Formats: sequence, C-alpha cells, structure tokens
Amino acid sequence: MSPATPAPEGGGPALELLVHGVGGATPQDMLDDPRTVRVTGDRTAAVYRRADDLEAEEHPERYATGPVREAYVWSNLTSGDGARALWLLLLPFMVANLAHWMRPPAQDRAGLVRLYGVLVRLVALSLTVLLTAAACEVALDLTAWQCAGGSCADGYSWLGFLSAGRGGWWSLPGRRLALAALVPTLLVGVLWYLSNRTWSAYEAQRPPTGFDAPATPVPSGTGGPGTPSAEGHPDTGTTAGGTTAGKDTGNGPGETTGHPSGHPSGHPSGHPSGHPSGGTAGSAFGGPSRSKDGIPDTAPPPELRAALGRPGFWYGRRLVARLRAAHTAAGFLTVAAAVVTPAVRHDTGLPGAGDLLGRVLQTAVAVAAGIVLWVVCRRGRSERRLDLGLEKALVSWLPGASLALLVLTALYASWTRPGWTSSGTLPGDAVFGGLTVVQGVLVVALGIVALLLQRPRRDPRTALRGLGGPAVAMLACALGGIMSGGVAQRVADWLDGPATPGMGDPGARIAPPVLLSWQASVIPVLILLLLVPAVLLGVRTVLAARRLRAAVEADYPTDEHDPVRTGQIAADRARAALTDSAPLLVGVVSGATLLLGACSVVGAWASGNVPGRAFDGAHPAVASLASATQALGSWMIGFGFLFFVTWGRRAYKDASARRTIGVLWDVGTFWPRAAHPFAPPCYAERAVPDLTWRMSSWTRATGGRLVISGHSQGSVLAAAAVWQLRPATRRRVALLTYGSPLERLYGRWFPAYFGPEALRALNRTVHCWSNLYRATDPIGGPVRVPADDDRPVVDAKVLLDPVVYGRTRAHPLPEPILGHSDYQADPAFARRRTGLLDRLPPPLPRQRGDHEVSERDGPGRSSG
Repeated sequence: MSPATPAPEGGGPALELLVHGVGGATPQDMLDDPRTVRVTGDRTAAVYRRADDLEAEEHPERYATGPVREAYVWSNLTSGDGARALWLLLLPFMVANLAHWMRPPAQDRAGLVRLYGVLVRLVALSLTVLLTAAACEVALDLTAWQCAGGSCADGYSWLGFLSAGRGGWWSLPGRRLALAALVPTLLVGVLWYLSNRTWSAYEAQRPPTGFDAPATPVPSGTGGPGTPSAEGHPDTGTTAGGTTAGKDTGNGPGETTGHPSGHPSGHPSGHPSGHPSGGTAGSAFGGPSRSKDGIPDTAPPPELRAALGRPGFWYGRRLVARLRAAHTAAGFLTVAAAVVTPAVRHDTGLPGAGDLLGRVLQTAVAVAAGIVLWVVCRRGRSERRLDLGLEKALVSWLPGASLALLVLTALYASWTRPGWTSSGTLPGDAVFGGLTVVQGVLVVALGIVALLLQRPRRDPRTALRGLGGPAVAMLACALGGIMSGGVAQRVADWLDGPATPGMGDPGARIAPPVLLSWQASVIPVLILLLLVPAVLLGVRTVLAARRLRAAVEADYPTDEHDPVRTGQIAADRARAALTDSAPLLVGVVSGATLLLGACSVVGAWASGNVPGRAFDGAHPAVASLASATQALGSWMIGFGFLFFVTWGRRAYKDASARRTIGVLWDVGTFWPRAAHPFAPPCYAERAVPDLTWRMSSWTRATGGRLVISGHSQGSVLAAAAVWQLRPATRRRVALLTYGSPLERLYGRWFPAYFGPEALRALNRTVHCWSNLYRATDPIGGPVRVPADDDRPVVDAKVLLDPVVYGRTRAHPLPEPILGHSDYQADPAFARRRTGLLDRLPPPLPRQRGDHEVSERDGPGRSSG
C-alpha cells in the first residue's frame, strides 16, 4: 500500500495518472481501494477512479492536500484466455519487426536509413515465404506426394482415398497436390484474417489532432502557450514534413534524417518558419524570425518533435494494409509455385498445350512475385502526418489476383496425365536452401548498413555496437527455421513410424528436405556453444555476489550484520545485473546461428544426403557422432515447436511465468507493425492515444496540474504519450517513472528512439521528471539523464531494497526484497510525487471553446 502523500505546497486541482507495468494489475490494487469506477474506456483498456473521487472536479477544495488518483489499466491488451498463446506461433514475425526499430540513430543519411528499412522488410517477407513453404512441405510433399504416393497411406485410413494404389479419382498426383494445397492456403488466409481483425481491435485508435488547442487562438508569432505554429496540424493541407497532404514521402519509421527532430528543415512543421502553412520566414537556428513590420519577433523557437512524437507514429494504417496485401499475396504465390512446378516438370517436352500453359502460369507467378517485391520495397511508414489515405487498386487487388492464380494452377495440375506417378520428393531442398542463403545475405547486408549508420555517432551503451537489429533479425530467421523444420521433422517421424527420416530404414521412407535434417543436426552444437557463456555468466554472478557483500553492509550501517541476510541482498543485486549481459548472449547466439546455418547449407549441397549418411565412409566415431546429432536434433527441433505452444499457454495461466515471459512479449508488441503485418498486434497504438487523450482532455477542462506515474513498461507508455502532447500541455505535466526500462532496455536496443539524445530531449520538453530504481531490479534502472540548466538530475538516489536491513520498532518483521515490484511502498515514492507536484506551475483558469464538452458531463467521463 502506498504511504500517505505529504501535502503539496501549491494549491489547485492535481491529478496523478497511474500506468501499471508488465503482468498487469487491477484498478483496486493500483488505487488501494476495493470500490473503483470506470471513468472512461472499455473492457479492453480503461481509466478508473475510486468511487469517492468520481466528482473530484466538482469539489476541488477537498483535494487541496493531495492529487486525485486515476489508474489506466491496459493489461487486457496483452493478456486474455489461453487461446492467445497461439500468438506465440507468430514469434518469428514479432522478432523481425523488432529488428526494424533497432537501427542506430542517423543524421543526414537518408539513403542508408531507407536501405535499412527495405532490408528488414525483405527479411520479414522471407519469413512469410518460409512459413508457407513449410506448410507446403508438410501437406504437399510429405503427405500428398510421398505418403499418399507410396505404401505409407495404407496405414492411415484418412489418407486412403488419396492412395495411388487404390486408383481413385483423387489418386492422381496433380489432384492430390491441388487438394493438399488447401492446408497452406487456409493458413495464409487465417494470417490475413488475424492481421486485419487485430488491427481493427487494437491499432485503429487515432491519436489526438489538435484537441487540446487553446480555446482562444493565439496570433502567430506571439509565442504563447499552445501556439498553433509550434507543432503543425495534419489537417492543414500540408504534411508535417512539408509535403502535400495525401502524398506518401516513402520514408520508413524514423527514416527521415537531417535534424534530430525528424524534419529536414529542422522545424517540427517542416517549413523554415515553423508554421505549417509556410508563414513568415524565420528560423529557430538561423536567427530570430521577424514580423511584417520588420521588428524582431521575441517568440521562442518552435519546439523540436522527437520521433515518437510525430503525428503518424502510432497510426500506421496505410503501411500495415500495404504489407498485409503483399505478404498475403506472397503466401498464395508460394502455394501456387509448389503446385504448378511438379506439373510443369512432368509436361516438359510432351506434346499438347500442357507445356505451354504451364510455362505461362509459371511466368505469371514470377511476375506477381516481382510486384510483391516492388510493393514491399517501394515505401515505408509515413510518420510526419496522420496518413489516412488508401492504397491503389494494384495493391488492394494483389491478394485476390494471387488467389485466383493459385486456383488456375490447381486446375492445371488436376488435369488427367496418363502415366504420371509421384516418385522421390518435391524440390524442397532448393527452396529451403535458397531461402536460407537469401536470409543470410540479407542479414549480412543489414549488418553492414547498421555499422555505417553507427560509425559517426558511437555510444558505448548501445547494444552490440549498433548491430542489435541485424542480430535480432538473425534470431527471427533461426526461430522461423526451428518452427518450420520442427513441424516437418515431427510429421515425417509420425508418418514413417520408427524409422529416422532420410536414413533409409525399413518401412515407409518419408524424407523431408535434406537441408532441414542438417539444420536440425546443428542445434545440439549450438546448445553446447551456448553453455560456455552461460557458465561464465554464472561464475561471474557468484563472484559479484561475494564482492557486493561489503557494499550491502555499507548501505545498512548497523552493529549486527547477518551473513545470510547480507548474502541474500548481494545475490539479488548480482542476479539483477545479469540483464546487462543480454547483448552478449544475443550476439553469441546470432553469430553461431549464422555460421552453423552456412555450414548446414554447404553440407547439404555438397553431400546431397542427410548427416547420418553423409559420413558413412568416415571414421566410425565421426559417423556415429553424425548419426547421433541428426537423431537428437530431429527430436529437439520437433519438440521446440511444441515448446512454443506450451510456453505460451503457461504464460497466460501462471502469474509468475506471465511476468517473466511478459517482459519480452510486452517489449515485442510495443512497437507498431512496420516490417511484418502478421506480427502480434501493437498494444501501444491503442494505449498511447488513450493516455494522450486523457491528459489532453483533463488539463484542457481543468487547467490543473498532472503527474503521469508509470511503472516498468507503463513508464515507456507514459513517455511515449507525453511525447505526443502539444508543448502547451507538456508544460503542465510531470513525469514520474519507477522500475523503468527506458534506458536500460529501450535506450540500449532502440537508440534511434530512446537513446541519450532522445531522453535528454524528453527531460527538456516535459516540465519535470523524476526516476526511481533499485539495485535489485532486473528490469528497471537509471535513465542517465544529467542535470540541464535549471533542471536537476532525473535519477533519484538508488532506493534501498529492502527498506531496512533487519527488525526495527517501525518494522518488527523482516522486510522482503521487492526487486521490480511495489515501488509505491517505499516512502521515497510519495516524497518524489509531492516534489513534482510542487514544481508544476499553478493551475490556469478554465477555458471553454465551442468544441469543448459541457462541464456537467465531466472531463472525459463515459456512460460506462
């Protein structure tokens, strides 16, 4: 329970808006009251108050000694029933989307930034093709081609009607392939449906566009609070980047370079005057602006807008629609290629029109694939304005045209072809091998671009020296390989009974692509390589815990120190520091994956056989080791797929597991879907507009002071929402963060958006900011923002955890080590909150405009 709030020195209405973190929270727990009322929002995300505070604005005199407290509860955006565990199957897509946002900060390097975005989008597209190809491998190759074409189908009654030995209508190879193509086609259709449905439910919330503008317009050039020229407006006919409304700039997220504000001219509006309409020629950097009579204008320069403060950052409707169309078409075209290729291979050289028609269909598939690549590479996100435009007919009709082409290929393959039998395997080795090589080349190219972007402005705190994006993209490819290979290996093991796939054992011989067996064989090697840094980190943690004993005893001056108690505190501090070693593990995994993946491709192409057969003539020990790694890897890659599902279901049923897994999940789904449209939905595109609207409407209606208080991931949402406010509103808002990963996680891995410059700019743009953290917290940490002019250091002194060492009269029972939780239980929290309220300016008189809601309706209150 939060301690009593000391009375602030300044009077007037004040609001504390609480935002919870990972794992979620109930409004009753956040407000320390069992009776809470929903003020605004719905069952997915809403703002709550205590029932006693519902009419707080009508009686401000009752709250002269403390703020009105509200709780924004957004946990239902990332949690729910166990069915959402299926989102974990989209993990490779989510990780690829993360790589998009991990690029190093860039200035005056628009070409490299755009190239970085294109490369990540291509990696994401390759993952869609890989997943669809894996479904084709299972349904078309292993089941319809190999199993139904041999003796395997006799052992499964549900495959009997496809058996070539029974001579039924469906027994022809082409018809078997056409029927099996329904499986990957339905998979692509489900992905399209989920992407479209989740966007409508989560990401269709439009951010504020001038709602908190002053009721009485301030003439341009007066420099008063809320001057319209300070930020620009998306509805003026001119975009925030200086282009005509409705015209896409073609830049990706943050892909506009030049000035840190994200605008080529150095002004938030993109015009030299800082006014969206072009206005009077003036510059925030080239001298004072002048009024019509030539007298120097004393207005302050327009405030620069950070990347996360751009009008269209949290509304990527157009890009998601474009990528969804392209990826859906890519999936359908992959299935079409898998169906038409065997038929064309059989018809080649035969008399009749079959050969010509097959070549025409193959050419059409290739042309459509080229259009998909063009759509993916042509444009990125439009963040400088609220892009409400719709895509052209070419993009909108691309999925439908690809599906129609798939139907034509299925009809072509279903023709009767006397003498056509299914022997061997479909050309899966060439497909999976080509995809692996393409992904490796894209990741290497992405690494080169990242190094070029990082070189001029190196920050020692940046994860992997700016290579975080390429490393994470490699992890996305590895996860995609594990999931696709795992499904193929498990199905092959199931269909061929006790035999090992590809080894030629007695019985039904079902052989997945040789490359998948090689990739499975390197997994035990990868795990052995990971044991080395894991052991080193474990030893370092033990040694660090021993060294920290002296620091713990110095932090708690007492005559009697308990070695057990000291060891517990020191061990918790040492384990919390392991978070800072995450870049090392990610770098080792990514580098080893790239190297072992290249070795598997070379081994598969050079030998043309599975590892257990490729080393038949080698030393017996080598041959036995190869067979053992193949068998072990086949089981490991198969169970890896099952592990994803069970892990996800546990995350939604077990609170402790949900908190552990939720850290990574909430980070991954925080960012908009800028690279992969089938990634899990972005909850921030709902939460950030919610918070921005609430802060804008409350300060507009009351003129009072506001402290937005964010814990853990809630602090990231709070910072993003503050960036979206107009300067007039930000000057009435204080920011309180605790257990915050703003610098420790986001600043290191996403330096272009939360790097040192961005956090210092946030401190300058908000009225005041304070950050609390503990040494035992594995997630939160200092934000490392130094003092700036009259602004003090943001980070408070590190909080002691536990609050007291042993038993005292005030604490007769031992205090727990809280780590990442219960920051409000520390007395320092109430002191910092009160200090922020005292530093805020006095309340403004209420102003009402024609567009403002009636006061009797309450500020932002809903009928719910």
